[in-house]
Amino acid sequence: MKIGIIQQNCTDSITENRKKLASSIADLAKKGAQLVVLQELHDSPYFCQTENTENFRYAMPIPGEATDFYAKVAKESNVVLVTSLFERRAAGLYHNTAVVFEADGSIAGIHRKMHIPDDPAYYEKFYFTPGDLGFHPIQTSVGKIGLQVCWDQWYPEGARLMALQGADLLIYPTAIGYESTDTKEEQARQRDAWMTIQRSHAIANGIPVVAVNRVGLEQDPSGATNGIQFWGSSFVAGQQGELLYQASDTKEETAIVDVDLQRTETVRQWWPFMRDRRIDAYGDLTRRFID
Repeated sequence: MKIGIIQQNCTDSITENRKKLASSIADLAKKGAQLVVLQELHDSPYFCQTENTENFRYAMPIPGEATDFYAKVAKESNVVLVTSLFERRAAGLYHNTAVVFEADGSIAGIHRKMHIPDDPAYYEKFYFTPGDLGFHPIQTSVGKIGLQVCWDQWYPEGARLMALQGADLLIYPTAIGYESTDTKEEQARQRDAWMTIQRSHAIANGIPVVAVNRVGLEQDPSGATNGIQFWGSSFVAGQQGELLYQASDTKEETAIVDVDLQRTETVRQWWPFMRDRRIDAYGDLTRRFID
């Protein structure tokens, strides 16, 4: 499968962000992309740096105006498209929701972000209700997509559940970056940990992983922090965790990565983790903690 990824800066203008994305999607499609993956909350600035009710203006219903736009883009480019939107489900009920569009513009499925962080500059619990759809891959014309969003990427349970239901690959739209007061060494450790945990999902499940992150500095509107320097580094890993592509940590990039989904069968024969799982001994995983 030829997978297109778009790592870009975001501005305050939804119109300009979408225009830029649409152009990049069309360009990747002309170069042969079958599947295109966008970063988390790509239509707007990363508004979760502050708790501000005015930011709910970015939320839109699904289906609605935003999905109409991306449905048209997917259809015109004839690609399966993975987007990430701020969903207004009802008054006072909002989700961080990834939407997959088929190449004909129809909605193939959605994933509502399951794990919601609440850290300085990442005040997502103020905005997002935890997802209620569980972990289920989305069937598309190019394969079964195990789609999750950002903070979901740190949890092996979600990746495993997707793989157990036949996901052909794991995809994580992402918004993560550096805190300016951390040392360069600590910043490097955090980015390396982010890549390592996701590459481990590829290894443990024998399927490719695609992570597409934001890039560039976004200021904190409150001035309480120095903003977030999103670290880019979008990447695609193969079934053994090998890096097939890694983007810059500072610049916008688009790329097409050729991923051989047929290798999954061979890799799982070499490393039969699925065969040797002790499903009779994992019951305690559903507990919060074991005293």
